[in-house]
Amino acid sequence: MSTISSTPLAARRGVRLALLVAGLCVIGLALTWVLAELVPITHVKDAVALYDFTRLNRPLVEVPANVLLDLLYPPFFAAWGIVLVVLALRRRLLWVALAVAIVLPLAPLSAELLKPLLAHSHDQLGPKYITDASWPSGHATAALTLSWCALLVAPPARRRLVAMLGGAFSLAVGVALLVLAWHMPSDVVGGYLLATLWAALALAILLAFERDGGSRARAHSPLGGSPSGARAMRAWSP
Repeated sequence: MSTISSTPLAARRGVRLALLVAGLCVIGLALTWVLAELVPITHVKDAVALYDFTRLNRPLVEVPANVLLDLLYPPFFAAWGIVLVVLALRRRLLWVALAVAIVLPLAPLSAELLKPLLAHSHDQLGPKYITDASWPSGHATAALTLSWCALLVAPPARRRLVAMLGGAFSLAVGVALLVLAWHMPSDVVGGYLLATLWAALALAILLAFERDGGSRARAHSPLGGSPSGARAMRAWSP
């Protein structure tokens, strides 16, 4: 079977996989919240885990942790988003640029909207206190969403490097949030799941457009101005 003729099938599989990941994220979000709120033993362990992380806090750790989290403040976060959109446009990936422009602000915004709706009390160990409206973490959501969007924009040859750097950055942000006692561990996990949910939905839509566009005209792939739909499909398949 030729590469071009197999592209619609690969796109369908990609869409299904992305939607499966999105569904698993929804289940994971519900499970994380239920365990943190309604199950006494995990409610306590959430606080114990936070306390263990806060014991790592010292000046040598606190300063770089704060600097790292400062990178996600709205002006800087908006700047990273603009850079990614420009890079996508330079690669003639118009639909990817649009996806980044939509997902990057909406993912952390959705975290902020969920916080008051799903607020719940936390157990406290030590002097640090986390407010009730903390789940999911907006910083964790923003960090991993930024990493996912960078992965979408990255050319295939650099995708592995971008994935490693993005994963390390997102993990470091999560650790910083815990060491500085900005969030509970369940908040960070919830943020990661929410970011992945948004990224999976965006990828599913992009692949669906690629499938439909490829069946009509290979030269007009909505994933960008690559010479062929097959090349775009190879670049964006999960």
